[in-house]
Amino acid sequence: MQTQLELARAGEITKAIREVAKREGLAAESVRRRVARGEIVIPGNTARPDQKTVGIGRGLRTKVNASIGTSSDIVDIDLEVRKAQLAESEGADTLMELSTGGDLDRVRREVLAHCRLPVGNVPLYQAFCEAARRYRNPNRLETEFLFELIEKQLADGISFMAIHCGINRYTIERLRKQGYRYGGLVSKGGTFMVSWMEANQQENPLYEHFDRVCALMKKYDAVLSLGNGIRAGAIHDSHDRAQMAEMVINCELAELGREMGCQTMVEGPGHVPLDEIEGNIMLEKRMSGNAPYYVLGPLPADSGAGYDHITAAIGAANSARYGADLICYITPAEHLALPNADDVREGVRATRLAAHIGDIAKYPQRRDREKTVALARRDTRWEDHFQHLLFPEQAKKVRASRVPENSKTCTMCGDFCAMERGMALFHPDISAAKTAKAEEQAPAGPPLSYGVHLRG
Repeated sequence: MQTQLELARAGEITKAIREVAKREGLAAESVRRRVARGEIVIPGNTARPDQKTVGIGRGLRTKVNASIGTSSDIVDIDLEVRKAQLAESEGADTLMELSTGGDLDRVRREVLAHCRLPVGNVPLYQAFCEAARRYRNPNRLETEFLFELIEKQLADGISFMAIHCGINRYTIERLRKQGYRYGGLVSKGGTFMVSWMEANQQENPLYEHFDRVCALMKKYDAVLSLGNGIRAGAIHDSHDRAQMAEMVINCELAELGREMGCQTMVEGPGHVPLDEIEGNIMLEKRMSGNAPYYVLGPLPADSGAGYDHITAAIGAANSARYGADLICYITPAEHLALPNADDVREGVRATRLAAHIGDIAKYPQRRDREKTVALARRDTRWEDHFQHLLFPEQAKKVRASRVPENSKTCTMCGDFCAMERGMALFHPDISAAKTAKAEEQAPAGPPLSYGVHLRG
């Protein structure tokens, strides 16, 4: 069976490519060319044909990933299923199932059975958990068991995998010679792989047998997401030699994987100061040949715990603006606790808003929604206003909790509503429809007071 990448290279516009093009408002041939070049990936799995089709990459809307999963402290499968369904209903585009506690096979299968989103995971989590249970020592993980586990997870229907192929002896040597890390190693998979390599004095089997990794992913037409196991966990570690060594290797592997016909994307940081985000994305795009970039947040500050969904939203908006393609959400529980259902909701909403803000800057042609909202707000057409918001129910809830005396205004301004007075002052007898038409026909130039163009 050929992958989406191989079919696109052969000139075929597949059903998945047509669906992506329709959802994004693009020509199918344009999407096919980008898939063929490896600039767009479409996570899928032949064992799960009815999942939602999602395109990730160049020229597409920035996508949002939600992560769920048990821990060694909290194992509640029903809760994880509810979190998966909540993430889907709140508009997440993909889901990662990252459990490390309980019956890991059962958790994964239950989530897959109750969610239509493309589901990803990190196979090293279960691999090292199983080795710890079996031998009481995760460093006794056997290479053959690791590859068998990857195939079992793919057979269950996993659509993309974060696989830590970029950690090798060279990467570790860069970390050793560097001699320090303010934030340490914060990737669970990355940390355990480094420990395994040091304990066994062997090369990372995922790097050493990269062709085998790609063959498994191709078998199910799943996307290989090249994991960021040495990512910075503190902004002072951003772009240190160890992180950059892994980034270079992952970009090389992305290109090699594409040559083998495997859909690939690259994973990024992590904690990055705001002024370094643009450079980070430019480097990944340049070195990988525009492979889709999947970033965690990123978080541009280390001091926002409790509100890290806001910290990350700031980083995510900038990341989307500069070309990141998939943003992994951060919840208010980040760095503090396992997220609950409320945390998942807030994380998805904050990240969707951030991605939308980034896309407004990245694609100026997609600003029509903002114009529609602004016109409805200016004209105090509340129902029209709600209809075009990202979170209409939340907006209605807030307004209903503080009902104004004058239904045309809100309790923020009441009798001193700037919008109402502005329209009365400049357009006392113009209808909303005529206002919209006049605005569209107005000459280019900066708007004056109240967002109304005044003619000559």
